[in-house]
Amino acid sequence: MNLSMEKICKSFGANNVLTEVNFSLAAGEICALLGENGAGKSTLMNILGGVLPADSGQILLDGKSVTFTNPVESLDAGIGFIHQELNLINDLTIYENMFITHLPKKGMFLDAKQMQRKTRELFERMNIDLDPNTMVRDLDASYKQIIEIGRALLQDASIIIMDEPTTSLTEPEIKRVFAMMRTLKEQGVGIIFISHKLGEVMEICDRYTVLRDGNMVAQGLVSETDTRQLAAHMVGHEVNTDTLRREINLGEEVLSLENLSAGKYFHNISLSVRAGEILGVTGLLGDGRSELFQSVFGAMGKKYTGTLKFLGKEQKITTTYQALNTGIAYLPRNRKENAIIKDMSILDNGSIVHLPKLIKNKLFIDFDKQEKLFAQQVEDLRIKMGDQFDLITSLSGGNQQKVVLAKWLMSDPKLLILDNPTQGVDVGAKEEIYNIIHRLAEKGVAIIVLSSEAQEIIRVCDRTLVLFHGQQVGQLKGEEMTEHSIMYLATGGNQNESVRN
Repeated sequence: MNLSMEKICKSFGANNVLTEVNFSLAAGEICALLGENGAGKSTLMNILGGVLPADSGQILLDGKSVTFTNPVESLDAGIGFIHQELNLINDLTIYENMFITHLPKKGMFLDAKQMQRKTRELFERMNIDLDPNTMVRDLDASYKQIIEIGRALLQDASIIIMDEPTTSLTEPEIKRVFAMMRTLKEQGVGIIFISHKLGEVMEICDRYTVLRDGNMVAQGLVSETDTRQLAAHMVGHEVNTDTLRREINLGEEVLSLENLSAGKYFHNISLSVRAGEILGVTGLLGDGRSELFQSVFGAMGKKYTGTLKFLGKEQKITTTYQALNTGIAYLPRNRKENAIIKDMSILDNGSIVHLPKLIKNKLFIDFDKQEKLFAQQVEDLRIKMGDQFDLITSLSGGNQQKVVLAKWLMSDPKLLILDNPTQGVDVGAKEEIYNIIHRLAEKGVAIIVLSSEAQEIIRVCDRTLVLFHGQQVGQLKGEEMTEHSIMYLATGGNQNESVRN
């Protein structure tokens, strides 16, 4: 099925979100839809998916004009929308999730055998070896993505919209999803691939369309461009991707770990970080880095052994409140689940950590002081927002991340731990966050960056610690930090051989 969206316009009040946008997709094609957060990608796809009506313009399927008033109509027309937040029920089997919206019955009862049979037939078509009776909770993230794709195909989807499908996936999981996408492409299914990971776009996509400020600014063949050009189209100017080398002025030792261990998560970790230093910590799935620094932040309770020193004083941090009062801040990797409170305003999200210090007369919050302190963070971090009392969800992903960062910076931390700080944000916001990290380091904050992206580690950090199955296997700095050396260590290689190679 061929898709054409012509001169699509959409406004919310006085805000023009889409201005005469054209987009097309051929059968058996994978087309990247690119743009910064807030560029209009989600709005355009929500129009295609029947979530929102267009103000003007038309949608053509195989040359026939169609109008969708709800998602069911879009799906019935052959368009499947796989959102970033997967809609699966962990306590049901695969086949039950596959048919959750259209349960076949045999008399008064559900026809389980029919559901299992059709699921098996679909998996054969998809070239996937999965037992339909497996509980969804037992699947890794890539197979959950594949189940979502399969559910769309069961409803005869000829076009599949994939919104940031690899955000939370490891490298092997990404390869599995890409293999699935190639299989569907061969079968004539068209795929719209929304992603901020330009390397993945180059690997899997045939064509690209770029939106900026609600306008279509570029399109073409992926084979005729590169990541630098795509980034420039997205932000409107050349993006510097060189390593951010800097003059390092190190202060006192802020954090020291000696033989820190916690059950199955990590073992005998020893490291130190000084004021003004940016330390990277990386590895592959199961490396234990998040658990390690959740322990440092007190989120793992009393589960760790070994010695933790902060500013030269031995500590036993067992609560996040204790960590915060000690001078440690932690930005978690999953912003939507662990960092923002969706029902609260931008202002409250950005200042909630500091609220206990804003209480006056032991009863009331000093709102004037709250607004003044947050306004300073908005200026320093260049947060783009409307009214401070708007919900946090009104902001783009990049600006949400900045608000979360503001929340911790208001506590004036001595150590800032950033767990995948640019996950789910666009290339322009990434650069802004990298610059913020460097500015904070220059002010004497000790920073630890946890990241699965070798390029990010190389670009931002002064040195990096590499973990493998919960153990530290090497440390790299300066010119030693390359994608090859990091990946070699992350897969269990030898430190000396890595540096030599």
